[in-house]
This record gives sequence, structure tokens and C-alpha cells, in this order.
Amino acid sequence: MPSPTRFTRLNIGCGPEPAPGWLNADRQPAAGVDLVGDLCTGLPLADASVDYAVGMHLLQDIAWPELPAAVAELRRVLRPGGVLRLGLPDLDRAIDAYRHGDAGYFFVPDEHARDIGAKLVTQIIWYGSVRTPFTWGFTRELLQGAGWREVTRCAFGRSASAWPGIASLDNRERESLYVEALA
Repeated sequence: MPSPTRFTRLNIGCGPEPAPGWLNADRQPAAGVDLVGDLCTGLPLADASVDYAVGMHLLQDIAWPELPAAVAELRRVLRPGGVLRLGLPDLDRAIDAYRHGDAGYFFVPDEHARDIGAKLVTQIIWYGSVRTPFTWGFTRELLQGAGWREVTRCAFGRSASAWPGIASLDNRERESLYVEALA
């Protein structure tokens, strides 16, 4: 368990890239993963044991019916006033790129999809791994519905919180929506 005398920052869904100085958590054991657990079934952390948590491109891999429990679990482990920062694939940006004919926005190579509509669909579902797409409005409603307060849209690398380093795990700027919320 994290020490209650110093702040704890949780990198949830770290995958194969754990971050030094963070409590790195993932569903799968791997080198550098400190904590193995599943948001949908419960993390092996005490209530209110984390100061802030960051999840980069994590929630889209969770099925829609399981999302409320997943964000409630994150709220459970955060201390009152703790901050959650999420990076999510931004469906609105993808749709805008599609509408403007910007095929270069999409990461899908031509050998997988040549038509811009095919690129849009392939990127949104990312070859079948994405289970839930996200927009700002959907994200705000999801978090507010789970009891999160002050849900804020943030820019890449910029935080609305007072926590130094909370935005240091931001990645995939071109395709992402960044959101923070208070527990």
C-alpha cells in the first residue's frame, strides 16, 4: 500500500510503458508494473489512498456498460479532492478530419483502408480494440454521473489542477481529448 505520509500518483493502465516515480498499474503483469488489477472488478488499493491518477488511452478499451463502475472505482481510490486526468481518443477530432477530407489525420495506412470513411471507422474502433468511443460531452456526463466534481477539459500538457507533473504522461496529442475531474 502507498505511504499515507507522501503523495501517491497512480498511472492506471500503464501497459508496457511504466513511468518512473509513479505507482504503475495494469491488468496484466509486466516489468515495471507495481500493481495488477482491473478497474471493472476493483483495484487492490485502499479507499482514498491516491492523491491523483492518470489514465492515458485506457477507458476506450472498456465496454460501455462497465464504464460507470470503472470511473467509480477510480473515484473510490482517490482521496477527497484528488484529481483524475484522462487522455482519450477524441471522436470529435476524427469526425472533423473526416468532414474536412483530411486523410493525413488518420494513423491507418492505405494498405488497411484507402477511403477516408474507411480510415475514420478503422481509427475509431482501432482494429477492434476500442470498445467505447469518447467525445467531450459523453466524458463529462459519464464522470458527473459517477459523482466526480469540476470536470474540466484541458489542453495537452496543461493541467487545471495544482498537482505538479499530472500532465507529464500526456501522449498522442493529435488524436486526444484530455479531461480532469475532482473526487
